[in-house]
Amino acid sequence: MLPVALWILCSAAAADEHVVSPGQLEGRPEAADASPLQARVDAAPAGGVVVIEPGEYRGDLFLDRPLTLVGRDRPRLVGSGKGSVVRVRGADVTLDGFDIDGREGGDLGRDSSGVHVSAPGATIRKCRIANALFGIYLREASGATVALCRLRGIPGKDPGEKGSGIHVWNTDGFRLEGNDIADVRDGFYIQSSSRGVIRGNVARDLRYGLHYMFSDDNVFEDNLFENGAAGAALMYSKRIDFRRNRFLHNRGFASVGLLFKACDDVIAEDNLIADNARGILLEGSYRNVFRRNVVALSDAAIVLYDSSGQNRFEGNSFVGNMTPLDLVGRRTDTAFDGNYWSSNAEPDLDGDGLSDRPYRLSSVFDHLRGNLTAADLMSQGPAAAALAVAEETFPVLRAVPVEDHSPLVRPPVLDAVPQPEARPSSANGPGMLAALGAFGLGTAVMLGGRR
Repeated sequence: MLPVALWILCSAAAADEHVVSPGQLEGRPEAADASPLQARVDAAPAGGVVVIEPGEYRGDLFLDRPLTLVGRDRPRLVGSGKGSVVRVRGADVTLDGFDIDGREGGDLGRDSSGVHVSAPGATIRKCRIANALFGIYLREASGATVALCRLRGIPGKDPGEKGSGIHVWNTDGFRLEGNDIADVRDGFYIQSSSRGVIRGNVARDLRYGLHYMFSDDNVFEDNLFENGAAGAALMYSKRIDFRRNRFLHNRGFASVGLLFKACDDVIAEDNLIADNARGILLEGSYRNVFRRNVVALSDAAIVLYDSSGQNRFEGNSFVGNMTPLDLVGRRTDTAFDGNYWSSNAEPDLDGDGLSDRPYRLSSVFDHLRGNLTAADLMSQGPAAAALAVAEETFPVLRAVPVEDHSPLVRPPVLDAVPQPEARPSSANGPGMLAALGAFGLGTAVMLGGRR
C-alpha cells in the first residue's frame, strides 16, 4: 500500500505527467476568420497607439509589430472559435482594457488562448477573458507583464479539458500582478521561467492554484490560492520566496496547501496555510526555511519525507491541526525550534515563555499514519489511543523522535500574516474564524497574538 503522501505525488503525476511542451504556434488567421480590426492594426505605424471604440468585433487579431491597443469603454473581442483570439507575435505590444471571448473553441494541442504571446516585452492589463481554453499564454515572452486581468475558463469542462488561467513557458523576468482567476485547470502554470514576480493575485475553484517546475529565483507575495486539489505544487526548482500568501480550503484525498518536491533553498515566511487536508508537504527537498507562518485546521500540519534534509521550521504558529507531523520514513534532520503548537500541554514553570520540556511532534501512530494509508481510518478511534499508551509504556516501540526543542507556550505576534476571509469555507461548513473559535483560539491566534 502506498503512503498517503506518495498518493499525492502520484495523483499529481497522473494528471499531466507534469512537464508540458508548447504546441504548434498559431500564425496569422485566414481572412475569413480575421477581426475587422486587422486592417487598422496592419496600417498602424510601429510604436503607434490604436484606440478601439466600444462595440463587438468578431474574429481573431494578429499583432506583429510594437503597438499599443487601448480599449475605450471595454470593446468586446469575440474570437472565430478556431484558435487564439489575440495572437501577439511582435515585441513590445500592449493590450489594455478589452473583454475577450474565446467562444469555447480552439485546440489544446495548439495552446489556443484568449491572448497568446510569443514575443518579448508584452503588457496585458485590465482585460477580462472568458470561454477560452487558456486565458493568457506566455511562450518565450521574456519581460512580459500581466496585470489586473480577470480570467475564467469554459464552464462545465473537466480540468483535463481546459488550459491554465495564465500559462508561462520559457519566459524570464515576467510580472503577474493583481489578476483574478477561477474555473480553469491550474491558476498559474509556470515552467522553465525564472526571475519573475507573482504578486497580489487570486486563484480559486480549480485544480492547482499554482503548478510550477524547473523555475528558479521567483518571488510570490500577497497571493490567494484557494479551494483546489492543491494550493501550490512546486517541483524541481530553487531559490523561491513565498511571503504573505494564503493557501486555504484545499481539501480532498490528495489535497495539500503547499507542496515541494525536489525544491531547495526556498524561503516561506508570513504565510497563512489553513483548512487544508495537509498543510505543507516536503519530498526530496533541502535547505528550505519556514518562518513566522500560521498552519491551522489541517488534518496533518506537515507531511515530511525522510528524503528531505536540512530544512528548518522556526517561529511558526501551528493551530488546531489533527496531527502536527506525518513522517514518511524513520528519521529526519529537519529542525523545529521556537514554534507554537496549540496541542502542546507542557508547562512553563520558570515563566520564560518556553515549555520546560521539548514538544514531541511524532509518535508511533503518527509514524504509521505517514507510512500506511489505512492508519487514517482509525485515527480517531481507540486503536490510536492504545498505541499512544503503549508507546509510553514500552520504549522499544519508539521511532527516532522529532521534537521542537524550544516550543513557545503562547502564539507569537505575527503581524505580517494575512487574515482569512470572513466567509464560509463551504456552503455547509463553518467559517474559518468560527472553527478557530471552537478551539478557544479565534482571530488573535490566527494572527499570532492576543490583542
